[in-house]
Amino acid sequence: MTTTSEPLVAPHPQHSPTITNGSVGVVHTQFMQFNEPLALSSGQCLSAYTLAIETYGTLNAQANNAVLICHALNASHHVAGIAQDNPEDIGWWDNMVGPGKPVDTNVFFVIGINNLGSCFGSTGPASLCPETGQPWGAAFPVLTVEDWVQAQARVADRLGIERLAAVMGGSLGGMQALSWAITLPERVAHCVVIASTPRLSAQNIGFNEVARRAIITDPEFHGGNYYAYNAVPRNGLSVARMVGHITYLSDDDMAEKFGRTQRETQDR
Repeated sequence: MTTTSEPLVAPHPQHSPTITNGSVGVVHTQFMQFNEPLALSSGQCLSAYTLAIETYGTLNAQANNAVLICHALNASHHVAGIAQDNPEDIGWWDNMVGPGKPVDTNVFFVIGINNLGSCFGSTGPASLCPETGQPWGAAFPVLTVEDWVQAQARVADRLGIERLAAVMGGSLGGMQALSWAITLPERVAHCVVIASTPRLSAQNIGFNEVARRAIITDPEFHGGNYYAYNAVPRNGLSVARMVGHITYLSDDDMAEKFGRTQRETQDR
């Protein structure tokens, strides 16, 4: 699903180096600190927060070649390239983002932002609450897709970007791209939504509740304050992940993985 307000024509890069080896190379996480309160959809507020980001390519003089890539539930801001501290850690969309690739970093300035509440560097339940000096844990505010979009818009502001050439993402990332197009349409030239939806079905909500119950009934969950007990509800998380994969896979993928078709015997 793609919505556009004008033909997708790549802006001409200004003084950006041409890289042709197909990779953005070793990348470094940047941390942006925001001290302006962020009012949340729940009615709660974050007085200050940090966002982890990565960028690839060069922002042109007109600041009109920026592409924001929103990550899905279990991913992060590490969209492409090789992590500085781990040569085995390749960005989750490295096959799509880089010089000469579909999202060409010789043309576009690409931004990956770790969502608030994540565990990959941005402020979340594992961060210290300024009022208590202890990890937020279960007291961390409830967040929505719209909250993430508002936080992402502040990153664009900080970078001097008034309008993004495109916002794109898959699954939960696609929901964020849709929210950008709905809530901040004047700031988005193109919206690219992959394998996503504007809302969950009743069945999907039901599966999510099963996954949630698996986590919160794990003895190591401790009411959501497991950081205080130096524990992790691993068993519950593993079951929740299994439930999640059932909802992620297509019928063909499920048939290939769990189908009853008898395998052909191989000649020996």
